[in-house]
Amino acid sequence: MAGDKALLGLTKREVIALAIVIPVAIVAIVVGGPHIKELISKIITLPAIWVYVIVGILVFVEDAFFFGFVFPGETAVILGGVAASGGHANVVVLAVIVVVAAIVGDTVGYWIGREWGETVLDSRLLASRRGGLDKALELLRRRGAFAVFIGRFTAFFRAVMPALAGTSRMHYRTFFAANAAGGIVWGVAFTLLGYFVGNAYQRAEKYAGWVQTAMLLIILLVATTLFIRGRRKEAAMETAFEQSNVDPSLAIEEDLAEARQAAEQVDADDEG
Repeated sequence: MAGDKALLGLTKREVIALAIVIPVAIVAIVVGGPHIKELISKIITLPAIWVYVIVGILVFVEDAFFFGFVFPGETAVILGGVAASGGHANVVVLAVIVVVAAIVGDTVGYWIGREWGETVLDSRLLASRRGGLDKALELLRRRGAFAVFIGRFTAFFRAVMPALAGTSRMHYRTFFAANAAGGIVWGVAFTLLGYFVGNAYQRAEKYAGWVQTAMLLIILLVATTLFIRGRRKEAAMETAFEQSNVDPSLAIEEDLAEARQAAEQVDADDEG
């Protein structure tokens, strides 16, 4: 709820957590350089099979079972790319696994929405995210398959869009095309991002220790900024929805009905 937001769209718990974690992380990076270096070395030298299995599972469950609310999939993919930069895992194989896991995970999410969509929408997991659902359904109604594609690049939409597409009765062929396109672009991009970051960090080892420290601090800053930006977007959607003074359940039902009508119209146009 809006009243629970303390600062920058974050809950009070999140603000307190960041106030503790960020200074501790900075001290750990600056003071505990050798230990951080050892930890990164372990990630880079992780056996290939574990990299493939762990990253693949995390990407799959994010899309299939709303796990993205807990752990964003791109984090796992980037870390997988970092691990691949050490040469123990093949970056091409990893990218293929990520893309397949993303597409299959979205497909499972789609069929869950198709079969049990309304039950899922009424679940406690989504009870506090009515504004986000309203925005996702509006995007789905207006953009159709393109909403599935661009939803892949936003953590909240990536978690809910497959189920909403299934619930709105979007034709699976239409969904799959957008799902596959988004999965390929997203999977390859974030795998390569992690791979290049890992390579850059290893090259920095050949220079001064402060270069590695600066890189880690920049990564921490970027990660914190992206987290706050994502939470602010979610908070803005919830606030706007609450201020609209509409019944939450009724609004979601109306949005879903309109999204279904839009999907039916697309099917009719395709058949025509």
